[in-house]
Amino acid sequence: MGPKFDPTAIMTVYVKAVGGEVPATSSLAPKIGPLGLSPKKVGDDIAKGTTDWKGLKITVKLVVQNRQAKVEVVPSASSLIIKSLKEPPRDRKKVKHVKHSGNLTMDDIIGIARQMRPRSMAKSLAGTCKEILGTAQSVGCSVERCPPHDIIDKINSGEIEVPDVSSFCAPGK
Repeated sequence: MGPKFDPTAIMTVYVKAVGGEVPATSSLAPKIGPLGLSPKKVGDDIAKGTTDWKGLKITVKLVVQNRQAKVEVVPSASSLIIKSLKEPPRDRKKVKHVKHSGNLTMDDIIGIARQMRPRSMAKSLAGTCKEILGTAQSVGCSVERCPPHDIIDKINSGEIEVPDVSSFCAPGK
């Protein structure tokens, strides 16, 4: 048997889940069972914490301390794009291969890029916007009524100006 488990230690566990639904306890048990948590209770907490993301696959961060789990949603670029399209929730079991053919504004893209900025590998906000536009292209939606790749070309040529992120960061960064 391994070393004694420290109850005050803070552990983080990442789990993929569908928003608003209780994940299968069989998939949760191997991850959180060794931490002394009930998979059924944690599944209910995940379902409550992800009600805003109904029907979308998202990553959930579980912060475990003293056998208590706090649920935090870590959205991906594609789930943020689909959420900003404001599509009605769908039944995943009945409706397959949905085409997300909506339209986004450039302000939506910049807002999503600001949210994704800490996890982006780009040097500037413009690079993060291009990452988000690439995801929008693979999702299948349009931006400003034209294909996302045309917007990427306009950012590269300087036709569209993306605001600098330094004005939004805390001092000292």
